[in-house]
Amino acid sequence: MAERDRAIYDRLAPVREREWNKGVGLDALLEGAREPFVLRGLVSDWPLVAAGKSAARDARSYLLDHARDRPFKVSIGAPGHDGRLFYDAEMEMNFRIGTGKLADIFGGIDTAEERGENRTVYLASIDIPSHFDGLDEANSVDLGTRDPLKSIWIGTRTRIAAHNDFPDNLACCAVGRRRFTLFPPHQFRNLYLGPIDNTPAGRAVSMVDFDAPDLTAFPRFVDAMAEAQTIELEPGDAIFIPSMWWHHVEGLADFNVLVNYWWRSTPAWLGQPQVALNHAILAIRDLPPEDKAIWRELFDHYVFENDDRVTGHIPEKARSILARLTPESAGRLRAFLLRTLSR
Repeated sequence: MAERDRAIYDRLAPVREREWNKGVGLDALLEGAREPFVLRGLVSDWPLVAAGKSAARDARSYLLDHARDRPFKVSIGAPGHDGRLFYDAEMEMNFRIGTGKLADIFGGIDTAEERGENRTVYLASIDIPSHFDGLDEANSVDLGTRDPLKSIWIGTRTRIAAHNDFPDNLACCAVGRRRFTLFPPHQFRNLYLGPIDNTPAGRAVSMVDFDAPDLTAFPRFVDAMAEAQTIELEPGDAIFIPSMWWHHVEGLADFNVLVNYWWRSTPAWLGQPQVALNHAILAIRDLPPEDKAIWRELFDHYVFENDDRVTGHIPEKARSILARLTPESAGRLRAFLLRTLSR
């Protein structure tokens, strides 16, 4: 990295570290949180963490002891891959995706280590309950009444482009080390996002190479970095990433394992905002400007402002989906959308 580019990283603020207590202390920290924070040693008592501190092979052996006999999805880089799971020059993925037994995948990592080869192997967002037996029970976090998705991320040295997620996220470094670089939600324009339908892992990613940012091609990235926060996690540490915060993630050790928990504070029966955005691109974006202006006002009226002017003149029992949604009215609306989209 050139010295002039390196300087923008030297000024990054650290993610705030917070004190915590088992049980109610964690719940109180998470409730309503809208800023990221780090909890040092949150999962330091996990058996998986202890195995990883012993040796990377011990961690793999521990995971194999709990793995179910089923295929695991894995991303593999070509020989010489630098660990950045991204696009190639043709905007295709620079890695291939396959499936295999976890023992075979780990066997390949073992062989590469013995030969001193630099291989990129990454198992991303593997659902823990469906792929492992007893792993969650032995390595768990008490999240109170939250009912999270529980995923594990396993791999060699990797760099995952900045992206965001709709749910809140508690990410626990179990083996190896992870560096997170975070940006507030409003910084999306300065991160130069790529396609939303052709992505490395389902979410639009920043096109900027954080190891060598091209500030001629991406000049506003400097503005994003002015609000960035960064932190390096050791085994046993955890980071809370609020909904919609952008995060660039690096696996810094030769073998890394992360366990994360995703949950939504909104009811599961509500729709996904990304689906609404995709539909708006389909139905509105390419309309003439004067038509788009009308629809912008309608969206403001019905969705973003949504004040008494929308329903104050309608009898309460007749407001239908203009009233606050319930599971029943949301179900009717979803059924209506499915019918219209299938025509």
